[in-house]
Amino acid sequence: MADLTLVPRQPRPDGPSAAGWDTLRDEPGPDTVRCLGLYAKLTAGVTVVTALDGTGLPTGMTVSALTSLSARPPLVLACLRGTSRTLTALKQQGAFAVSLLTDHQRSVAELFADTSVPPARRFEGSPVRRVLGLPVLADALAWSVCLVEDVRPYGDHHAVVGRVMAVEVNGGRPLLWHDRAFHALPAATTD
Repeated sequence: MADLTLVPRQPRPDGPSAAGWDTLRDEPGPDTVRCLGLYAKLTAGVTVVTALDGTGLPTGMTVSALTSLSARPPLVLACLRGTSRTLTALKQQGAFAVSLLTDHQRSVAELFADTSVPPARRFEGSPVRRVLGLPVLADALAWSVCLVEDVRPYGDHHAVVGRVMAVEVNGGRPLLWHDRAFHALPAATTD
């Protein structure tokens, strides 16, 4: 095991450690590879976030970072890559939709994750409904249509808070993302 030696740095003149060294704030932290290894161990449901671009055409991307934020008011939080067309579109239009994928929609997740596929082609082969003008995947486990409440950049992603305006929950089992691969919940066993 490698010895970890912390060497104090010069305090930042404007930060909370100005009076001295602050281990949590002044350490550079682990490298990107180690952090990505940690993030890979997180398990998340797979979703497709969709929006309309400036010309009214649908765009969308696969997202594994989506969570409920509040029940009153109903808010969700999604994290989108800062360079994505979908992020640009939802910021311009002020609205987006979220479709939670079922375990049989792995090919849909892969298609929406492929940045080389043009946005219009990502929707081919998937039944799409328009709800409040936005595209939702009709055969998803659940979907919601949201108004953008807030968007803030954090590193290479943006945190998007959406107010849920419409929702539908269907039957099925979720598609999961864990350890850089898609998975399904094991079938329930009965005794």
